[in-house]
Amino acid sequence: MTSVQFYHNAADPLALACELVGNAHRGGRKAVVVCPDAEQARLLDRRLWVADPGDFVPHVMNDSPLAAETPVVIGLAGDRDWPHTDMLFNFAAELPAACERFRMVVEIVGPTEAERAPARERWMQYKQRQFPLKAFDAERRTAL
Repeated sequence: MTSVQFYHNAADPLALACELVGNAHRGGRKAVVVCPDAEQARLLDRRLWVADPGDFVPHVMNDSPLAAETPVVIGLAGDRDWPHTDMLFNFAAELPAACERFRMVVEIVGPTEAERAPARERWMQYKQRQFPLKAFDAERRTAL
């Protein structure tokens, strides 16, 4: 069953995503990152290139011919065909398509009400589907 982790109050959600995706990659996991639009996908792509110069995280966009062979894939909300089903990092306002296919979904929520409100709705939708949920304070790195 899919488990879901929420990281609340992230001052810089993309920086936290780069860190968590890097940790997942170093741990041998494969990840999909769902962005709400192409601009955020490009920004995440750039941030992954410079996040930690000594620790490259191989990544491509979902439409790349190398997506199936690359450990981290960046795509857009609404994409349904993913080459991996291990971890999904969601930045879209809505529940990711086919999220139940993944072992884990990670939601990173910023500090503003505009970011919190859709996250609350997603929390309720995951809860209705009876997915196991965990919440963490992103700044303090403690369970809530």
